[in-house]
Amino acid sequence: MVDRKPVRRRGDELEQAILDAVWAELADHGYDRLTMDGVAARARTSKPVLYRRWPNRAALVIAALSRNAPDYQDPPDTGRLRADLALFLGGLLQRFDDLPTDAVHGFLVDLMRHPELRTGFTEGLTAEGPVSGLGTMMRRAAARGEINPARITPRVVSLPLDLLRDAFLTGGTIPSDDVVAEILDQVVLPLLRAPSED
Repeated sequence: MVDRKPVRRRGDELEQAILDAVWAELADHGYDRLTMDGVAARARTSKPVLYRRWPNRAALVIAALSRNAPDYQDPPDTGRLRADLALFLGGLLQRFDDLPTDAVHGFLVDLMRHPELRTGFTEGLTAEGPVSGLGTMMRRAAARGEINPARITPRVVSLPLDLLRDAFLTGGTIPSDDVVAEILDQVVLPLLRAPSED
């Protein structure tokens, strides 16, 4: 039996224990059955400690997802945009390997139901998150002459993530490497290489 008596910890040690507990609860129970009580018990702390840092379970999950995120400010630089994008997107998807599909799906559904949560998550994606990394890789490729710099608009930069999210929501499973390849080869790269419209 796991000992779940409260343990006195502070700072980074406490936060690490809580986020580990979030991940374990997601893996064991999925998003729909994840509770602040369950996380607190597994982390051997109290609910007030959780609420001092995160307002709800969705914010907890965002924190857990962000903790092991790739370095968005230093994305791959292989010298070819397709390889860079494939490595980057594959790394993002691998973060979900040990989570059941329903856990990720439940979180995305909750994002659509709660505007304030969606806003916080979207801001995290664009500011210093994966959209920023995608933009960095595309601008490097434009400087090398691989793609048309006029095609690098905010909507196009976020397109790979938008298409992966759609593939997950409609397919019900984490997109495979084949899906990533289709998105890159059939949509993103042809768009970025297209000449500017007059």
